[in-house]
Amino acid sequence: LCGHISEKTFKFVIVGGGIAGVTCVEQLSSQIPSSEVALITAGPHIKAVTNYKQVSRTLEEFDVEEKPSSVLEEKYPNLTFIQSGVKALNTQSHFVETTDGRVFGYEKLCICSGGRPKLLTQDNPYVLGIRDTDSAQEFQKRLCKAKRIVVVGNGGIALELVYEVEGCEVIWAVKDKAIGNTFFDAGAAQFLIPSLEADKPEKTAPCKRPRYTTEEPAPGASQTFTAEPGSALGPDWHEGIVLRGAEQVRQVSVEYQCEVEKIFTSEELLSSPQQTLRPKTEGSWPVYVQLTNGKTFGCDFVVSATGVVPNTEPFLHGNNFALADDGGLQVNDQMMTSVPDVYAAGDVCTACWDHSPLWQQMRLWTQARQMGWYAGRCMAAHVLSEQIELDFCFELFSHITRFFNYKVVLLGKFNGQGLGPDHELLVRCTKGQEYVKVVLSDGRMVGAVLIGETDLEETFENLILNRMDLTPYGEDLLNPDIDIEDYFD
Repeated sequence: LCGHISEKTFKFVIVGGGIAGVTCVEQLSSQIPSSEVALITAGPHIKAVTNYKQVSRTLEEFDVEEKPSSVLEEKYPNLTFIQSGVKALNTQSHFVETTDGRVFGYEKLCICSGGRPKLLTQDNPYVLGIRDTDSAQEFQKRLCKAKRIVVVGNGGIALELVYEVEGCEVIWAVKDKAIGNTFFDAGAAQFLIPSLEADKPEKTAPCKRPRYTTEEPAPGASQTFTAEPGSALGPDWHEGIVLRGAEQVRQVSVEYQCEVEKIFTSEELLSSPQQTLRPKTEGSWPVYVQLTNGKTFGCDFVVSATGVVPNTEPFLHGNNFALADDGGLQVNDQMMTSVPDVYAAGDVCTACWDHSPLWQQMRLWTQARQMGWYAGRCMAAHVLSEQIELDFCFELFSHITRFFNYKVVLLGKFNGQGLGPDHELLVRCTKGQEYVKVVLSDGRMVGAVLIGETDLEETFENLILNRMDLTPYGEDLLNPDIDIEDYFD
């Protein structure tokens, strides 16, 4: 790389136009309006946080919108938008080389390159990973001809997908004993399961925004989904896209505690010496999925929704980053990586400070926004030689989302994460209406799951943060006839 003269050196360079990168840019630009900031991102669009609402001390709600990058440039005159992927990073000489061959210097760099889907298998035309707008569009196109699909995975995207798809048989393979176990326990899963069978409520709310702004490739042009991944989808990515298959009915069957053993085409099936693989009167499908529970299903295509891996490619080569076990760039409580002047935020990084006992990292929208915001504050503080404390949002894990048309609030160690056997659960459930679960440890509330319009989130957040001893209240804590808020105002 020697001999490269950088075109320009910026005080701050941010890589990635997702929520973390854009929030970081906004934060830096408002903290130090005079400093030159560059945002390097592969696509012409960025992800913006809109309709932001602070619901309580730690809970926040917002929408994610895809917008043209010009929106940011108009807002921040100090910002330069560079549309390109990153080819290489030289942390010693402090410069970034883009895929189109340009070189940009930086004083401080923040890597916000997100995650990429963990695909079941690479380069199989019948396996589709859903992560960004391009892949969601492709999914919609293929679904309209499909009679049966197999969905593999148990995170947020799998949950939404299974609920939203209509006119198609769905075989849903989950590796756990219950659906959605990243977000809730078997009880909550049982509460939600009837929604899969029930007729869905008519969509009354109009679609909040047109989602798909990516242009169709020109005829004959090849479309790749691997080289330049777009940013992750918003929490309501299926709004305004018709997820409808070729059949009249929707039928979902869940295969629990199994993973994919093997994926093969009908040709491979016919030439297969193992007669066992031949499905009995299965008809002929383009692709077959053999699960570890011994069952084989034919389908039109497979959706791989098995989470993400940190997208650290281009940055590692020639540099000495400390990586966490999950492949993320290790960051400390100032969002700094192990390499001087390089920060990271969002899905690409792993929080390696001593966490508060009530916080854990999950690669979610809320955390991408919080980390991007805090990384921007840290970078500004370090340039101005100011001290900065770990932000309060890392004190208590909190997340608001929607599954199966229910509001879902998660607080603290909502699944008893890392608590060992010495914790107790209180549950209150009204079928079709609400599900409330509280996690107690030593008589103190350390986590909660609230599904439905419970209006308990602020009260519970306060009880968790105040570490109040709740032993005297016993089971009454969730007694619907007692207005818990009157106790703890």
